[in-house]
Amino acid sequence: MAFSLFSSKNRIINLVLNDHSIRFVELKQANPPTAQKWGERFLPPGIICDGKIADMDSLANILDECIDEWKIQRRQIRFVVPDQLFIIRKVSVPSEIQEDEMKGYLYLELGSSIHLPFEEPIFDYYLLSQNDKTIDLLLFAAPEQYVMEYADLLSSLKLTPVAADISPLALYRLYHHLGFGNKNENLFTIQFDLTSVNLCIFEGAVPVVMRPFTLPFNLEHWEIQCDMQRPIDFKYTGEADRLVIQFEDILNEISKLIDFYRYTLNKEKNGITKFLFIGDHPMLGAVIDEMKERFETPVERLMLDSKTKGSVPSNLLLSLGLALKEVN
Repeated sequence: MAFSLFSSKNRIINLVLNDHSIRFVELKQANPPTAQKWGERFLPPGIICDGKIADMDSLANILDECIDEWKIQRRQIRFVVPDQLFIIRKVSVPSEIQEDEMKGYLYLELGSSIHLPFEEPIFDYYLLSQNDKTIDLLLFAAPEQYVMEYADLLSSLKLTPVAADISPLALYRLYHHLGFGNKNENLFTIQFDLTSVNLCIFEGAVPVVMRPFTLPFNLEHWEIQCDMQRPIDFKYTGEADRLVIQFEDILNEISKLIDFYRYTLNKEKNGITKFLFIGDHPMLGAVIDEMKERFETPVERLMLDSKTKGSVPSNLLLSLGLALKEVN
């Protein structure tokens, strides 16, 4: 399953951009997942907002500096479509639609029988089940305009975009590659970053529902330390109560999505079997501890062995999962 826009090739730079950072990984080997090189750059507020490029000139200048600093000129690029831009939706189509007709059928039905919150989408789909009357699909869609702004920007900097992906799939790809995937589990992934949270529930390897939301971020309340030799360090200097309220909101959203999945999507057949955390928020550990107190379901954090040569910092794991795309 892929959210494909372009044909893919080898020796690709794997780029993740969000509202507060640019990160990349170049894969050296897949077993165990080892990086040839990696890097990251902090993005000041206002350049990317809610996943959309807000200041194209500034982003182009910063990316140009990164390309020179990281020595990735004229390379092929995979990138992650920001979580706030795409949606996952279950749709049903008539069973007589053939596989080679499916893309065309979906394209014609988008905006009429299949409603999306944006026009002119770029999309992919995944077959769930089929009976005599209907075919059930998962539809992955994003506004073509905003996705292509990223692709066009990379092209303008003499990079070659060859594939786009979505973060839940990149996260699950790494999880599965490390040998943790279980086709019988209902995995609840939580990507908890400095400026956003993305919640996604997987049935086996299939993401069936996702909820992204943006976190309030005031640069005056944070101390940011950037060092090319080490991961970006975020330290909160504001009022502690602000974070407490923020954490409580996140936990409430988690509970709401659990209920939606259990009573609406799953019809009370099965519950969540595991929570999996990943992210760069400095208080991630505190939220994990609180989750363990509130839920009986196992709570884990996706980590690599930091002693392994070539092991990337934990805040670059999403880039590493992207790098494993189409690795056998």
